[in-house]
Amino acid sequence: MATTVTAPQPQKGNSLLRRPAVLKLLLIALLAETGYAVMNLSTMQVYLRDDRHFGTGTIGLVIVAFLLAEAVFKSPMGHISDKIGPKKLMLIGPAMSVGTALVGLVIPRTGGGFLEVLAFLGLRSLDGLGAAMLWPAAYTAVSNAVDDSERQEVMSFLNLCYMVGIAIAFGVGGVANDLTHTKWAGMIMAASLFLAVAIMSWRFVPEIDPALAQRDRPGESGLSDFAKSAKHIPTYLLLSLITFAGIGFPLAIFKFFLADQFQLSESMIGALVLPCALAMAGASVPMSKLGERMGRFRAVHLGLMLSAVGMWVVSSGAFIPLLRHPWILAIGGIPLGVGFLLTIPAWMASVSDIDPNCRGANLGAVMTAQGLGAIIGAPIGSYMYEHLQDVGLGHSFGRYSPFLGCAACLTLGFIFSLRVLRTPK
Repeated sequence: MATTVTAPQPQKGNSLLRRPAVLKLLLIALLAETGYAVMNLSTMQVYLRDDRHFGTGTIGLVIVAFLLAEAVFKSPMGHISDKIGPKKLMLIGPAMSVGTALVGLVIPRTGGGFLEVLAFLGLRSLDGLGAAMLWPAAYTAVSNAVDDSERQEVMSFLNLCYMVGIAIAFGVGGVANDLTHTKWAGMIMAASLFLAVAIMSWRFVPEIDPALAQRDRPGESGLSDFAKSAKHIPTYLLLSLITFAGIGFPLAIFKFFLADQFQLSESMIGALVLPCALAMAGASVPMSKLGERMGRFRAVHLGLMLSAVGMWVVSSGAFIPLLRHPWILAIGGIPLGVGFLLTIPAWMASVSDIDPNCRGANLGAVMTAQGLGAIIGAPIGSYMYEHLQDVGLGHSFGRYSPFLGCAACLTLGFIFSLRVLRTPK
């Protein structure tokens, strides 16, 4: 096994948000998540459907290209982060995403022709590689910046950055498109955010001591690290696969669903998502502290159960016409949001603590499994959304069907977590 690079010693004593090193890393994570959410959740789908005239199924494949590249490369990038430190990856990854966002605007238009689709598949794959470089390195950098006892708390702050990033992304991405009367203004905004992340990573993320970096022994690589993680923690990876397959089902169609089912404009969607996501962001740290008091495994169990309950409420409109209303989404979103806030920090902290010497590799392997799960779910959900609207059960059933798939996977994930995450007696 390669010698683990010694990270900078974490600061202790002060509140996490009063430590400049931690605060800068969290700001980088916030801007990065906002950029990727603007690109993947707010802009890319509507740009491809309404400007490039791609079909929903094809859009699902383009999203899968991003997810596949991110999943395949996260484990190798986690391995590299363990060896050379996170700075270079946190610089190069977002810089690549700047290029993919801008190049996507100048690809010749053929109305969704083969070469146009192929070009976007390639660009989204490169963007996925950029994300794979960034996130394991960022999680490693944040984990290295705090003491072991503070890791779950700092993961909750990363969770907060994730939620605020989504809240900002739907708002500013949609408003930018509506104000400019285009479907591509959000891509310019995403490129600007990625550029800011690259510059901040160059300025603020510390370098490691080159003398501490060791070469791999023959046969060692990120893929071998993933194989070791798969052998060492197979149930963790399977649980990640199942739950994120559920998350993948509505991933590509969520914005289409709100526009098609409730006739909401992009600005209205942003206005709907913003307060919900900000409320979740505000509750992120308190919920994480609650999870710490409960214990990490119990927090994951309860969080997955609440998430499943919330998603079943959301998907109830597939069968009950009276429940096809945005307020039902908001009601179901309450347990879904609480469950998410309980689960993610406890889950990532648990993975981070499995083996401190392979922290980046294990985080990368779990993120790879999560990405593979989303890859399974996203095209299935897109296919269901496009084709089940015409099977005789009505358009609304087809539109709600990806949420049914999500609810089923979250329920299975909860049941499986009871077996996987058990406190030793």
